[in-house]
Amino acid sequence: MSQPLAQRTLIIDCATPALSIALFDGDRLIEATHRELGRGHAEALLPAIAALPEGGRADAILVNIGPGSFTGVRVGLAAARALGFAWQVPISGYGCLDLVAAIARTELAPTEPFAVTMVGGHGEIFWADAASPVTPDGPPLTVRSTPIDELAASLNVGLLVGSGAQTLVDAGARGQAVPLLPDARAVVRLPVTQRTRPPVPDYGRGADAKPMAALSKPRPAPVR
Repeated sequence: MSQPLAQRTLIIDCATPALSIALFDGDRLIEATHRELGRGHAEALLPAIAALPEGGRADAILVNIGPGSFTGVRVGLAAARALGFAWQVPISGYGCLDLVAAIARTELAPTEPFAVTMVGGHGEIFWADAASPVTPDGPPLTVRSTPIDELAASLNVGLLVGSGAQTLVDAGARGQAVPLLPDARAVVRLPVTQRTRPPVPDYGRGADAKPMAALSKPRPAPVR
């Protein structure tokens, strides 16, 4: 399923180890870059966009809002907001697991429900149940964050896709594991309802960092 974009659109996706950007004109892919960096998205993202035709200039921007890497989500959104402000163009978001599910539906063509899984850090996995096929106006997936062992023991699907799939199988989950990362070139496979989300981060769970006030202990009263 392909749903053309309404205008010339820049796609920014760096919420996972992949640095993935694409420039579309409607349903025509103008140019794209997709590589697995692991780290270093903050340094590599803007040069990669600048290397696109006309510096990636577009009439709209679509960005992966997560959940995924906390740093990657922030980097992608910051770049999208900065370019949106500079170019005076609208920004929309799409979910990380929604795009991975869309890729799986096209490339693996599952006939039964499957699970989308992404490494979430702190010993947890971001995951969602995904049906196949999805309706043209299908809502975003309901994403949860669950400890690896707990999720491996409870999942009962024949196919697990995403960066957390092999981790879960290694932990005892049943089903076939297919590693997949989001790819900006596949964003046209998303239903329109899944790629028009507000450009705000979806971290999937609480922030890693704690406020200093929460970490500091009350000081004992001075002895007089």
